[in-house]
Amino acid sequence: MRSARRPWGQIVALAVATVLVVSPFLWMISLAFTPERDAFGSVGLLPAHPTTANFGTAFADADLGRALLNSGIVTLIAVLANCGAAVAAGYAFALLPFPGSRALFYLLISTAAVPVSVTLIPLFLMAKSFPLVGGNDLFGIGGSGLLDSLGGIVLPYLVLPMNVFLGRQFFSGSDPTLAEAARIDGAGEWTIFRRVYLPLARPLVAVTAIFSFTAVWDDFLWPLVVTSSPEVQTVQLAIARFLASGNVQYGPLMASAVLATLPVLAVFIASQRSFISGLTDGSVTG
Repeated sequence: MRSARRPWGQIVALAVATVLVVSPFLWMISLAFTPERDAFGSVGLLPAHPTTANFGTAFADADLGRALLNSGIVTLIAVLANCGAAVAAGYAFALLPFPGSRALFYLLISTAAVPVSVTLIPLFLMAKSFPLVGGNDLFGIGGSGLLDSLGGIVLPYLVLPMNVFLGRQFFSGSDPTLAEAARIDGAGEWTIFRRVYLPLARPLVAVTAIFSFTAVWDDFLWPLVVTSSPEVQTVQLAIARFLASGNVQYGPLMASAVLATLPVLAVFIASQRSFISGLTDGSVTG
């Protein structure tokens, strides 16, 4: 009897958890298509008079189109950088050990435990003193550097420590005899990485891309600190515009949130199988 009841209990628990998680998103979508004057006039999930005017207001009042483009550019740069540099670093730590590599790896991973608020001032000074950009000379003096620019936004995300950790864990479980056979055939280290191990690391690349995408796309604090002009604002800063005034426009606010959520869902759905496979491989090899 206990074994027969247990699956139903699990199903009910999962159903309740699903409802609790999905309900805010359904409410967000409902408010996005609800006229502003009726935003809190009804408790139903289906709006009585659905409209798309909130999306037009979001693009007009918050310049959401430019913000989405800025976030897309910054996120794409970060994803490509991490899929290249972070995966290559994980490969080097796992299969190309050198004196002090273990200590360097643990030092790198320890930086992930540092609170973001602690690093804001050093990162701001680094962006301001970046040489040969924003009017700065070779020594980073004389201008604003990467402040108030897309380059300044993407700077802290070019290589994320957790992606290096995932890469190292993934390649630690790889077969080292593949590299030995390639070296016997005269292949160099770059060729071994690119032609032997990288094709096998598609799940890792998918996980790295998703983690990098969500970290950059959803970030609010660092773009708020490093930017000041609306021309370089990201989508999260554009959404915050509706909260800046005393009269909050909930319809356009929810419409902007829906549009900001869609790319994350699309990326995850497209890479779901590789994402789950990459996490499973990382947990087994780790």
